[in-house]
Amino acid sequence: MNILVCVKQVPNTEELKVDAAAGSSNLETIPKILSTFDQCALETAVRLKDADPAAKIVVVTIGADKAKDVLKSCVSVGADKAYHVNDAAFEEIDSLATSFVLSLAVKKIEELEGAAFDIVFLGRQSNDTDAGQVGAQLAEFLGYPQLTYAREVTIVDGKARATRETEDGFVIVDAALPAVITVTKTEYDLRFASVKSKMAANRAEIPVLTAAELGPDASSVSSPARTVKTYIPQRKTGGVKIEEETGELSAEKLTALLSDAGVI
Repeated sequence: MNILVCVKQVPNTEELKVDAAAGSSNLETIPKILSTFDQCALETAVRLKDADPAAKIVVVTIGADKAKDVLKSCVSVGADKAYHVNDAAFEEIDSLATSFVLSLAVKKIEELEGAAFDIVFLGRQSNDTDAGQVGAQLAEFLGYPQLTYAREVTIVDGKARATRETEDGFVIVDAALPAVITVTKTEYDLRFASVKSKMAANRAEIPVLTAAELGPDASSVSSPARTVKTYIPQRKTGGVKIEEETGELSAEKLTALLSDAGVI
């Protein structure tokens, strides 16, 4: 089985500090890490490899030179190989453009590796934008079935079986391979790297794929979305906190307050 895991390097938001008065933050200077849900996706892939030692895991990311660090960390915990999509043309691209570039990268890596991928894993969303769109869009570009919000993935009778998290609980869904699977928070964390595996990962060669190497379609990549302004919203003060003994009593109190205020 051949598995591709798409990952993203993001700012470590646990170290984020905001200066509301100045309207600024330390977002550009805080350390970068592997996005949380991508960690879950990678661990899910490695667990499939544990069950099938013949499986091969490749990871890929889009980013500037520093993004190579996150690829090495992936290799240190079980990925067999990594590819780095790095080109100035792909800086600040939005979710749609990212999905398209990844679809080109999938095909190019399959060509270089000499084998098609059975599963393409992604985290359900990234820590920085929280858009949660890339997985579904990538599946559409590839023409693959998709399983989203998976908490656990197994292979049953040659198909991917995912335990999916929904608003009402959990459902089990099968999909024919190849498939794109997005992973939500799992019951297990990403395993730790050993000293030996870290040293091996640091020596690993990571091929770089530029726009030219992804083919002529990559030259058409553009982002219709533009960041016009970044600002820190002002918090409103005041308000009433309703904490009655039951939901019914809370609803009655809320209704009475809204009625007194002339809202209803």
